[in-house]
Amino acid sequence: MEPGHRTQGSVLMVSSAVGPSGNSAGTAQVDLHAKSTHRKLLAAGLIGSSIEWYDFFLYGTAAALVFPHVFFPNTTALMGTLLSFSTFWAGFVARPLGGVIAGHFGDRHGRKPVVVACVSAMGLATFLIGCLPGTATIGAVAPILLVVLRFAQGIACGGQWGGIALLLTESSSPKRRGFAGTFGQMGVPLGVILGNVAFLMATAVMSNSAFLSWGWRIPFFCSALLFPVVLYIQTRVEDTPEFRQLQREAAGNGQPKVLQAPLTEAIRHQWLTILLGCGLLAATNCVFYISIAGVLSYATAELGMNRSELLAVSLLSSLISTGFILWAGAMSDRIGRRPMILIGAVALIVWAFPYFWLVNTASLLLFFVAVAVGGVFQSMTYGPLAAYLGELFEPRVRFSGASLAYQLAAITISGATPLIMTALIARTGSTTLVSVFIALMGLITFGCAWALRETNPAEVRKDPQALPGVRLPG
Repeated sequence: MEPGHRTQGSVLMVSSAVGPSGNSAGTAQVDLHAKSTHRKLLAAGLIGSSIEWYDFFLYGTAAALVFPHVFFPNTTALMGTLLSFSTFWAGFVARPLGGVIAGHFGDRHGRKPVVVACVSAMGLATFLIGCLPGTATIGAVAPILLVVLRFAQGIACGGQWGGIALLLTESSSPKRRGFAGTFGQMGVPLGVILGNVAFLMATAVMSNSAFLSWGWRIPFFCSALLFPVVLYIQTRVEDTPEFRQLQREAAGNGQPKVLQAPLTEAIRHQWLTILLGCGLLAATNCVFYISIAGVLSYATAELGMNRSELLAVSLLSSLISTGFILWAGAMSDRIGRRPMILIGAVALIVWAFPYFWLVNTASLLLFFVAVAVGGVFQSMTYGPLAAYLGELFEPRVRFSGASLAYQLAAITISGATPLIMTALIARTGSTTLVSVFIALMGLITFGCAWALRETNPAEVRKDPQALPGVRLPG
């Protein structure tokens, strides 16, 4: 939040909200309704984010286990994996574009309509991937269409994160924004869990040949579950109190509270904050994508480990991470955003080499320890980020600034990480340089968090009206 900018309400209002009463009983009734409304918003944010990330990460699991056989069958195993991960990266290349487009419309027209549009687009693109014929059926057109649909997934994903994060945090009390933001952040590991469960169930009930032939499509068809969430948000949820206040101020005095070019303003006045915000995600994104995609391919192809067992380990590790994301966000409300991120970054630097020492034993138990502990440390940096990135920007450019920072990390780090990991191991025959890469990402996160200001200092935690932040000229 910015100096002098008071929150316009502690909860998101829905169309059925009751008006305030003049007596204590009426006030209590309004408070109960507000709390119920806010709980429903948190639930909708968690469910929508989980299914959205399920769609996005489902592709990563398929890229490691299925797509080399279906879309790149006439290549070597290594080349098929590299090509498959290259299409995986296409989604991350598209995410900054999605963030730019969504930020522009989200700062001008509201958070809610952007969330509805992005979630709908993600569900449709994922469903169509499940319908896509393989290379054996339609030839080279198949991988081309795969890249197009993956790109569409990336645009939708690039827009939805900022929209859901701001719906949750801008509608919460200043003292609870870290906690509220985690209901969007927890969608990431929960999406991984849903994707792994879908693949585990598919592989458990059919032969490997049937799975590679048609069974892998079933998890993609499940993306249709997003549409009830879209309907709920569209019909029951209004935009955030802060954005509606900007609209009222613009209508009341003609001031440019809702900007015509919010992205331009954000880049002009806070370009350094955007770059540093991008760096905050370096360590958490690196370890996360190694754990859910790169290491799965490495462990099955190079270490000979069982695919289903690895998916089960990934599922359990993601479940642990979910709880630590919630804890980290809540702790950032109590001790500040930066301390949690700094501690997590240091822990990931220290864990970079033990991570692969344990993985390379090919022991399922030690593999679990490596991935689970890494997940705990990266969750410490990821949990507070929904609140922190939003608070670094003024409300009228918040969607644009926060989305651009978050999605720049997608194209520079997230999508490239499995590809970089596979290439480094193929070139050196060792995982040592991958550990060096993780440690380097940890140093970047630590340095960026150190350079940025604290948005939830002690004076704010004691008095939520004393909100620090940045004001743009004009």
